[in-house]
Amino acid sequence: MSEAKAQNRVVLKKLLFVTLVMFAFGYAMVPFYKKICEVTGLSKDRVAVSNTQMDPSRWVTIEFDANVGPKLPWKFEPQTTSMRVHPGEVKQVMYRVVNLTDRSIIGQAIPSYGPALAVLYFKKIECFCFSQQTLKPREERLMPVQFVVQNDLPKDVHTITLSYTFFEQAKANAS
Repeated sequence: MSEAKAQNRVVLKKLLFVTLVMFAFGYAMVPFYKKICEVTGLSKDRVAVSNTQMDPSRWVTIEFDANVGPKLPWKFEPQTTSMRVHPGEVKQVMYRVVNLTDRSIIGQAIPSYGPALAVLYFKKIECFCFSQQTLKPREERLMPVQFVVQNDLPKDVHTITLSYTFFEQAKANAS
């Protein structure tokens, strides 16, 4: 009987050790995950703004554009087509979207930038593009984009174009 008890104690110690290692691994995964997202850019542009000091000596014009993908029956447009901003200044623009049909539709907005290097300096703090949007039949919605142009934007860049294209994601049941 004592040999069985000894074996049970060994198994118990091994299980406790494995449990502790699993707990420590799970706890350590949080900083690893954050670092991986930071390095790979998987955080979907929800990047902390490194410097919000406004540069009042410089202006950048931001142009806003909106498109819908093929066969998506939505009307989509920016409420403002352009604005001048100082680098480091937090700004917001609104986009208007309308579902022109009698059925619910799920869409996802994909951003693009001109010039292409602007993606490195144009940081979105809040954006409807971070998640899918479901519009009910005939629904109209105003959606914000809060952003900042970082101060280290190259001096020869005077205009940035932010363009969104909405694509239908999946068929939704009619409401």
